[in-house]
Amino acid sequence: MSHRRRSAVRGRRPLLTLLLSAFFLVGVCAATGIAWDPRDGSAVQEASAPGAGLPPATGPGDATGTPGEATPSPVEPPAPTKGAAGKGNPEGAVDSGAERPTGALPFDMPQPAALRSGEAGRKLVFAHYFTPYPLSLDNAAADRDYYTRNYLSPDGENGKHGRYGGLLRDRPLPVTPKSGDWEYANLQQEVRTARAAGIDGFTLDLLSLSGKNWDRSNLLMAAARSVDPEFKIMLMPDMTSLKTDDPAVLAEAIATLADASAAHRLPDGRLVVSPFKAEEKSVAWWTEVIGLLESQHGIRTAFVPLFLDFGAHSGEFAPISHGFSEWGSRSYVGQESSTRDVQRAHGMGKIWMQPVSVQDARPNQGIYDEAGNTATLRSTWTRAIEDGADWVQLTTWNDYSEGSQFAPSLHNGHAYLDLTSYYLTKFKTGNWPKIVRDTLYLSARTQFAGTDPTGDQSLLMMLRKGSAPPRDKVEVLSFLTGPGSVRTIVGSVRGSHEAPAGIHSQLLPLKVGTSSAQVVREGKSGVQVDLPYRVDYDAEVQDLQYYAATSGREP
Repeated sequence: MSHRRRSAVRGRRPLLTLLLSAFFLVGVCAATGIAWDPRDGSAVQEASAPGAGLPPATGPGDATGTPGEATPSPVEPPAPTKGAAGKGNPEGAVDSGAERPTGALPFDMPQPAALRSGEAGRKLVFAHYFTPYPLSLDNAAADRDYYTRNYLSPDGENGKHGRYGGLLRDRPLPVTPKSGDWEYANLQQEVRTARAAGIDGFTLDLLSLSGKNWDRSNLLMAAARSVDPEFKIMLMPDMTSLKTDDPAVLAEAIATLADASAAHRLPDGRLVVSPFKAEEKSVAWWTEVIGLLESQHGIRTAFVPLFLDFGAHSGEFAPISHGFSEWGSRSYVGQESSTRDVQRAHGMGKIWMQPVSVQDARPNQGIYDEAGNTATLRSTWTRAIEDGADWVQLTTWNDYSEGSQFAPSLHNGHAYLDLTSYYLTKFKTGNWPKIVRDTLYLSARTQFAGTDPTGDQSLLMMLRKGSAPPRDKVEVLSFLTGPGSVRTIVGSVRGSHEAPAGIHSQLLPLKVGTSSAQVVREGKSGVQVDLPYRVDYDAEVQDLQYYAATSGREP
């Protein structure tokens, strides 16, 4: 089935509202999602492809400088930025790269060694690493760095992203500028953060074979080895982005990265290669790549293709594949199709790498999925656990152009990563972790789904076909050691609900203002979480990501 998205142009909202109402009803009934091929915008079933319109592969440059050069920090901070950059205060949120503080999670996290041995060690969890968005692009202070000036602001990069209100709506949790090799140090920090969450490694999106993204890929391989020799990097050539039709060129690049000890190999020594959108090239083409890796470079390969359309291509790729994967959908409805896909892969004698996601909102593509607060995160993890997936890929670690990041970010803190650690532990050990401390997670948008932005944005995000319908809710997700009351404040509305022991999701109507929640037992106040980002009726730019906070960490 094919469908081409049309840009959402402001000024025709009443008509669009009527059309979308019918669109949502059809979409909810769909069993699978539809994704846009990032190369041509065409629709692909059962997937949500990475964002198009990537930042320059050479890295950021000053508006009047040379691309790829570090952007010097101005002596004085620039004027306050607009758009997503104006949400929150970066000065108050810094990622120190330290291990998790005691009490951050509702359970006691097993040590990495326990998650890497026995049966747990065979259930692998990777996070999709996207090289355009490292912790810092220029080693500048967060209030004036490249993210703030050029990616979050609608006026950034000489207005290049003005049509969709700025390239990004969130950014990595700010880091303090460093001396020395700051890029290497920041990559080491990301490895430490992922390892502390229980993640086994990164799937490395190879966007190009030269330039800044290639350099960053090589640096990440070294950073992983230096932090933890057991933290692995799975090579994922991105066939929507790589500009080569020569199997020898790709084989040479893979072999170069495979020289690093961090490259993920099976116990039998085979290098795992998992190309994104493998169906972009034929089975014969990939057979030649695999053959060249062995004949020219002495590298035996375990080929694990990731498809945007698994059903259409798995059969023809089976003879050359060790396993399969797909990109998946980003809404909490229609996830049941993953059961069929796991069974199909296992029926062919292949391993299956299951996508797990949190949300997806792409301003520069004009499309989003309704994540339902944390419903998508919880449902995709549940499917991976119950369907018997062999590996999991978190999609993504840090693709901020999709708003799909699990990594600590300015607007989500560690909330999504901390939640993932709970489900990851179950996935790897087979046992649900015991809840030993009360923990609350609070999530909401900062604007209503139907808000018409007041700025100059002309391309608006529309709901992806197959997604759940949009909703305006605040979610209080409680992990409690025993039953308790949860008092809430949403805007000016105060409320209370009873929550059972274990995990409980309570949805409240979204209101103008900020939100908070607190556990109360026998009149005594317990843990509290505040979501400091204010909800307003008016917004300069459309921002449909969910913001989140956890009581387990200091705000």
